[in-house]
Amino acid sequence: MSTGEDARPAGASRAAVIVGLLTVAVFINYIDRGTLATAAPLLKRDLNLSNTQFGLVTSAFFWAYTPGQLLASWVTERFSAYRALAAGFAIWSVATALTGLASGFASLIAVRVLLGIGEASASPSGAKLVVDHLAPTQFGLASGVVGAGLAFGPSVGTLLGGLLMAQYGWRAMFAVFGVVALIWLWPWFVATRGARLAPQQISHGPVPSYAELLSQRALWGAVFGQLASNYALYFMLGWLPLYLVNAQGFSVGEMAGIGAAVYAIYGVSGIVFGWLADYWIARGGSLTVVRKSIVVAGHIGLGLCLLGAALSGRDAAVLCLLVSGVFCDCIVSSMPAITQTLAGPPAAAKWTAFQNMMANIAGIVAPIATGVVVDETGSFLVAFLLASGSAFIGIIGWLFIVQRVEPVTWSGQNC
Repeated sequence: MSTGEDARPAGASRAAVIVGLLTVAVFINYIDRGTLATAAPLLKRDLNLSNTQFGLVTSAFFWAYTPGQLLASWVTERFSAYRALAAGFAIWSVATALTGLASGFASLIAVRVLLGIGEASASPSGAKLVVDHLAPTQFGLASGVVGAGLAFGPSVGTLLGGLLMAQYGWRAMFAVFGVVALIWLWPWFVATRGARLAPQQISHGPVPSYAELLSQRALWGAVFGQLASNYALYFMLGWLPLYLVNAQGFSVGEMAGIGAAVYAIYGVSGIVFGWLADYWIARGGSLTVVRKSIVVAGHIGLGLCLLGAALSGRDAAVLCLLVSGVFCDCIVSSMPAITQTLAGPPAAAKWTAFQNMMANIAGIVAPIATGVVVDETGSFLVAFLLASGSAFIGIIGWLFIVQRVEPVTWSGQNC
């Protein structure tokens, strides 16, 4: 064992602080990621963007975010999850502030790529932090709490962003969100000051090679399931404000309220289902049955809600979207718990990075496909049907390709 500072923050209280600050980071992450969608009704008009161009701008985030997962994994393993997250946080906050200075299509593309580079750090470093500080039986609640940050970010961002835009315009919204977010770095540096730089080098064992990682059937099942669900989730995240304003005729203020409500339901559900999963396991439920039941239920419910929204009138469509928040977090709170359990401490960062890289191809495709479909058909009907079908298809990955949710026994062949 290496000498020097303690490899992990000691004690349950400090672990809770780390997970709490990670949740806040994810909360801010998804505020910043979702600001473009919030600004879309005004930004798209002011910069004279077509739906296809707006889809490309939304997709540009994932051009860097998707391949950036592997680089973020390497930085996490080489320099520690603590510093990888802090560096990424600083980059994405600056990128958010700079979006307020964008003058057209090309500059929007550039700042979205920079945002993707920064935000790529969040998932690999976050997964590493969770498995280093918690037991597998605690992953459900932790994932639910962190997932609540993911959901409340767009909720608060949509609501506050709508209010800021109404008073000061979309440029001021980006500047405020980007600059204020940087305050998070101070408590993070204080909380992690005594943490070792390379926690994976202690008794968890060596990081498995990519050859060994890619040989795992469960990895490919998780990739397939997350890829399919991501299409539906990113459709919601990227296009909900435009759909509510342009297709359903809501004002920007009304859109902000509805969007915030969808994501608030999403966030509360994550905590509830995360706690329920851990309670079920503590009462004797198997990791496999519990984790797979909740994630599959999420896919079914989300698919039905999106289908209902596609085929319903205005009021029923809004109701379907509100209910969809419950099922979104069944998926989002369960996926990290499954991945973290399978990978374990030695492979958490690398597994999460590869899975996210492959699954976030949906983030490249969904915004462009939606923009093209809406431009060609003049409505959101086909776009909703595609997202609904994708949610249903994802069941295959979790139910049939992933077999048992249990830690992989790694051979110890390091890369």
